[in-house]
Amino acid sequence: MPFLLRVELPDVPGSLGRVATAIGEAGGDIEAIEIVEKGDGTAVDDVLLEMHGGAMPDSIVSACNTLDGVQVMWISRYAAGGNLFLDLEVVEELTTDPEQALDRVVDLLPVAFRADWALRVHRSQGVVHRTDAAPTDWPFLEIERASRVDVDGDEVNLYAGARIDGNDVVVLCRRGGPEYVESELARLGHLVGLAASLARP
Repeated sequence: MPFLLRVELPDVPGSLGRVATAIGEAGGDIEAIEIVEKGDGTAVDDVLLEMHGGAMPDSIVSACNTLDGVQVMWISRYAAGGNLFLDLEVVEELTTDPEQALDRVVDLLPVAFRADWALRVHRSQGVVHRTDAAPTDWPFLEIERASRVDVDGDEVNLYAGARIDGNDVVVLCRRGGPEYVESELARLGHLVGLAASLARP
C-alpha cells in the first residue's frame, strides 16, 4: 500500500538526498516526489512511497526527524496510489471539454490535492456536483479567494474553499491532514479560476 509523506526540509543542496537516503534505510521505496512549497530557506515536499520488508511508517518518520532541520508534517496511506497528479494534468483534462470544466475540476481536485472529497455548492441550489465521498448537503460559503475554511464542531477534517463567482464555490476536504499551505491555496484558486473561465460561453 502506498503512503504519502509530507516533509519540511532545508532548501539547500543535498537536503532531499539525505531525506531519500533516510527513507531508503528505514524500508521505504520512493515512487514520486512533488515540491509543495518553497520559501524562507525551507521547502515542503510530498513523497509518495511504498513500504518494504515489514517496515512501518513510524520508522520512516523517526528516520526523517533525526535529520537536522527536517520535520515530518504528516504521513498516511495514499489510496489513490500510482503517481502524484500534477496540475498540468488537471489543466489538460479541463481543456478537453470546456463546457464541463466546473464539474470536471471538482472530480479532479481530490486527486491533485490528496484530499478525500470535493463539491461545488450554489448559493440557492445547494450542492450541484460532488465526488462520491462528499456530503449531499453543504452551506454556501461567502469567500472572496481560495482560503482555509473552518467548520464548527469538526476537529478531524481540514477544509479549503475557492470562489467560482458570486453564486458558486468549491469546497475541498482532507481527513486528518496535512494542513493546507499557502501555495496549495494559490493552486486551488488558479485551477478553479481556470475552470470558471473555460466554462463561460
